[in-house]
Amino acid sequence: MAYYYLMAQLPYLVYDQKPPMSSGEFKTLAQLHMSKNDADLLNIIMLDSSGKKNSGCKFIDNWNNWERELRLNLAKQRIIKLKKENIKIPEPSDYHTDVTAIAVKAADEHSPLEGEIIIDKARWSAIDNLVGNDYFSRNNVYAYYLKLLILERREAFNAERGFAEYKSMYAFIVESAQSSRGEHA
Repeated sequence: MAYYYLMAQLPYLVYDQKPPMSSGEFKTLAQLHMSKNDADLLNIIMLDSSGKKNSGCKFIDNWNNWERELRLNLAKQRIIKLKKENIKIPEPSDYHTDVTAIAVKAADEHSPLEGEIIIDKARWSAIDNLVGNDYFSRNNVYAYYLKLLILERREAFNAERGFAEYKSMYAFIVESAQSSRGEHA
């Protein structure tokens, strides 16, 4: 089914922009214009799909598979980086060869924020690659929703708030350490 009216009224999304609407607002709008079956699938889409399968929609199933492979590769890289030997995870497949390189690059970043940005840009690109060419299809509605989720996630990466939280936690740790030394003295 084609969703001409819905897709034609939506603003174009760019990775670095502020979300033009919340994912919740979009979902409400989309569900007004979609068939019940297509709208129901909107409710199962998430960024961290963890490999859920058999949604009945090839785009969603491919997205879930790609995201699962990314997460497995990230876990593998983190285990390697932390030099843990007794941790077992399922072995990632070679189906999506790009995710291994993405995971290595993200894990090698010195800044966790920069690593997360690499991951989200890769997600954005994967969505573009998986969605297909029919701009008015349900797949593009689902892709738009996923991109809004990424933009919302990116909005949550606030450097000032993160640094303030870091300073607060650090002060608490120092204060706790000093008070525990005082108790043992």
